[in-house]
Amino acid sequence: MTIDVPAAAERIRPHARRTPLWQVEVDGRPLALKLEHLQSTGSFKIRGALNSLIAGGTPDHVVTASGGNHGLGVARAAQLLGVSATVFVPVSAPEGKVRRIEAAGAKLIRHGASYSEAAAAAREFPGVYVEAYDDPLTVSGQGTVGLEVVVDLPEVDSVAVAVGGGGLVAGIASAIDGRLTVAVEPEGCSALHNALAAGRPVDGPVESVAASALGATRVGDLPFEVVTSVPLRSLLVTDAQLLSARDRLWEEFRLAVEPAAAVPFAAFLAGDVPGELPCVVLCGANTDWTP
Repeated sequence: MTIDVPAAAERIRPHARRTPLWQVEVDGRPLALKLEHLQSTGSFKIRGALNSLIAGGTPDHVVTASGGNHGLGVARAAQLLGVSATVFVPVSAPEGKVRRIEAAGAKLIRHGASYSEAAAAAREFPGVYVEAYDDPLTVSGQGTVGLEVVVDLPEVDSVAVAVGGGGLVAGIASAIDGRLTVAVEPEGCSALHNALAAGRPVDGPVESVAASALGATRVGDLPFEVVTSVPLRSLLVTDAQLLSARDRLWEEFRLAVEPAAAVPFAAFLAGDVPGELPCVVLCGANTDWTP
């Protein structure tokens, strides 16, 4: 099975929101902001979930594991398609995300101290498992974010995106037709950066305020294969930088996002995202946000 972003776009069109692309100026530089935090579930994850469920023949019951956003995407996709769902989350999952998963109608099971522990338990549970990032259907669905960017604003010459397990960055890299992909991670939660340094996916620590969304210990094999075959720049930011960037998005633009979504904007503010017209993807807004 190959990555096919246009096919995914057709599948999910009736159910996923086409989010706005907003051109602004920040510190004298033009910037496009992809407002994916305005997606119907508050993050891009519903795109991959919908594509997986629809292309997979809409099974009767699906199971997944998540730090929060993917679980909500699967729960809502299942609800829209008339499928039952069970979502495993680590005990540390933010209450705001847990509440939304249950409100979308899924059965929620708290298990383990980390995403990897929750995922191990979920894979043993009856049902069709929906991958969070290491699957062509998931990656294709997430890539529709990038496809919308280049269709709506072809002048964009680089796209900066936060990275967890790698599904979103791989999907976007597959969809933006050779433009530069800028992969940005917190210093304490940097699965892709670690993999690039090692030449292969490796386990690493998960220690960041953005860990609930970017908390994969290891980047997926498929995302790693994709991003190492396209123009890519890998960047790291500190927790202090990403929180400052989150606060600036609110103070300057009244955009309320979760910490993970501010990660690529932090890199832009540091002057590390190249391009005459770069795009920053604001990927989610599912924590109970306070300045």
